[in-house]
Amino acid sequence: MKLLSVIVPCYNEEENIRDFYDELMKNASFFESNGLEAEVIYIDDGSRDRTVERIKEVAASDPRVHMVSFSRNFGKEAAIYAGLQKAKGDYAVLMDCDLQDPPALLPEMFRYIWEGYDSVATRRVTRKGEPVIRSFFARMFYRIINKISRTEIVDGARDYRLMTRQVVDSILAMAEYNRFTKGIFGWVGYETKWLEYENIERKKGETKWSFWKLFLYSIDGITAFSTVPLAIASFMGVLFCVVAFLMILFIIVRKLMFGDPTSGWPSMVCIVLMCSGIQLFCLGIVGQYLSKTYMEVKRRPLYLVKEEL
Repeated sequence: MKLLSVIVPCYNEEENIRDFYDELMKNASFFESNGLEAEVIYIDDGSRDRTVERIKEVAASDPRVHMVSFSRNFGKEAAIYAGLQKAKGDYAVLMDCDLQDPPALLPEMFRYIWEGYDSVATRRVTRKGEPVIRSFFARMFYRIINKISRTEIVDGARDYRLMTRQVVDSILAMAEYNRFTKGIFGWVGYETKWLEYENIERKKGETKWSFWKLFLYSIDGITAFSTVPLAIASFMGVLFCVVAFLMILFIIVRKLMFGDPTSGWPSMVCIVLMCSGIQLFCLGIVGQYLSKTYMEVKRRPLYLVKEEL
């Protein structure tokens, strides 16, 4: 018998804990017929509702269910890393508790693993049910990051992914504090099979990802897997130095040839504001990378466990 570790990060998902477990257990006959045992690891990311109580209710009826509860909300990236650390299986699969990652795909995913793939990942081919503006900016993010980063990040990629033990150990070896799992999956490599499916809306509850949280997450992804913004800041600095030098030459020549007619002050104010804005923008880019370095060197733990079951 080989062990499958099902890692389920959850935050305020009391309505979905039991439904997810019931849906997953519909694959029980497939697991048994193919020599697989399953353990379900719920990672409670500091939920404020009754998520922990619901997990304990499920665990009381099935000893294969485990729980790790954080002392506060550390974010999904920390929950994923904790789940991978706790997973003991020969295989591990990451799944969302809201049933947007259909457990019915597991048999097909295993078939590709047995064919020789190291991991099987999923991606959405549609964004049905999402706000139009949010979908637009999501697609723009994937276009930008794939142009400025050497690590391929697939548009529409979900965290729903089945991996062999070797892939899991490789991901755990990247113990960085500022984590962007979609980029880490691409960086470690290995042979990956992509499964496409249409977007499935949440069964219950509301998404925890607001537009602002996704925006900040996209900045984390760009700074974690590309230094191009720093190159852009440097290029803009050099460009404005050259422009300033040419303008100085122009002013000197004009003084010598035509005297010094007084120009309007509004144009001067606009130029000063534009240059100041560019400087602050470039300083902000440098600040983002500096803040990531600051958090890395502090060596704080990614999460703290309040309770483990």
